[in-house]
Amino acid sequence: MSNDGVRVAMWSGPRNISTAMMRSWENREDTVVWDEPFYAYYLDRTDLAHPSADEIIAAGEENWQGVVSRVTGPIPEGQSIYFQKHMTHHLLEDDSWTWLDQVSNCFLIRDPIEVIASYVKVRKEVSAYDVGIPQQARIFEYVKQRTGVTPPVLDARDVLLDPRTQLKKMCVALNVPFSERMLSWPPGPRKSDGIWAKHWYGTVRTSTGFVAYQPKNHLLPDHLRELAKECEAYYEVLRDCRL
Repeated sequence: MSNDGVRVAMWSGPRNISTAMMRSWENREDTVVWDEPFYAYYLDRTDLAHPSADEIIAAGEENWQGVVSRVTGPIPEGQSIYFQKHMTHHLLEDDSWTWLDQVSNCFLIRDPIEVIASYVKVRKEVSAYDVGIPQQARIFEYVKQRTGVTPPVLDARDVLLDPRTQLKKMCVALNVPFSERMLSWPPGPRKSDGIWAKHWYGTVRTSTGFVAYQPKNHLLPDHLRELAKECEAYYEVLRDCRL
């Protein structure tokens, strides 16, 4: 890995504000982004039924070592910051995680009730594994043990309540300067969006910034309430460590 620049690996589950965070970082003048680097590899390995799975595999990098070489290698387009939006469930446990030592890891969390309520609007079948919350806690502990330092954690609710303060904290933790350009961006699709955007990015594609947090009373059926309860303990561990 080249020592020049900063490689930010942001670990999030689905149905978070992770794509808005990617928009925020991409709007900086010094940053290039990569949307879910391991998605094609993950689908190829697991054979899960995701929207446009065959198209994602065909268009993406399905070789694990190829992905690792790119996320830890030279930063594209001559930029100094490489922001990578990773999904926690894409990091399979039987693969080596040692490459995480070569990137600056941070974590974006969201209340499991809100995650699950949003997720089932796109995929009716959902498990703790699908929303990636247990995996997020395991990745967090792995990074913490390897570095001896608590990695930065942001809660989506905090970001939406006060984007400027939370993004400034994030930048300090990652040792990069804050930019006002992170607070807004032009609407529309991006070339950097994964081809799965047509299924998942409807709202963010019309956005021009972080939308103010609006509390909602999600009425989940019994089996989804149990799933949320299962994920809650993992979420609380990370929430206690948030910036």
